[in-house]
Amino acid sequence: MKEHEIKCKHACKNTCAMLTEALRKEASIVRFYEGMLDECNLPEVRSFITETIEEKRKAILRIIQKLNEIHARSQVIDGMISSFNNIDG
Repeated sequence: MKEHEIKCKHACKNTCAMLTEALRKEASIVRFYEGMLDECNLPEVRSFITETIEEKRKAILRIIQKLNEIHARSQVIDGMISSFNNIDG
């Protein structure tokens, strides 16, 4: 898939479709590298692949953290909006 084929719909609610797709792709890349690691017996290459896997896992954690932040912020905003809508008087 070409980079420019991914388009943001700008209509996310409580999440981000682009970050969700990035998370899916990063996880797929980690599985790919783990498969390479299972087949490789050259120490220098194994070390490089292991480092790359760790970097990708850190990226995955950062994406998850950002998705959680977006979700939490959306919940707060929804709560504020609903509190204005539920005013008795």
